[in-house]
Amino acid sequence: MLSATTLQRMIAVPFVTLGGWALVAPQSVLDLGVRPEVQVTGPLAPLLMGCFGAQAILCSIFILTSHFTRYSFAVYGVALLPFFWFNYHFYFVQPVVNAVMAVDFIGNVIMLVLCVLGWRAAVAEAR
Repeated sequence: MLSATTLQRMIAVPFVTLGGWALVAPQSVLDLGVRPEVQVTGPLAPLLMGCFGAQAILCSIFILTSHFTRYSFAVYGVALLPFFWFNYHFYFVQPVVNAVMAVDFIGNVIMLVLCVLGWRAAVAEAR
């Protein structure tokens, strides 16, 4: 069984990976992940995507430098739930993103599973 600390660090991986992509190559994220019919041109879209990536990197830094308790894993897992609504809404209800952005959904699923495993590990380590 992985330790709570290892699981916590694994939660940071999607943030570093996808956030790094959005920060370093924001236009690439827009070109690959947004449906052509809703694409916008101009400097604002890549700027905002880059800001999104920078925030994800900042979040990963907090994850990597904090000490998660079982409460942290639980709260983080609950806080992920609105992102599933986002994934659903902007793919099915108001189609903005395309199937490439399933990578975001998959990242959210991985982080939620890691939260459950981290919570269990933190409970076991507290005994």
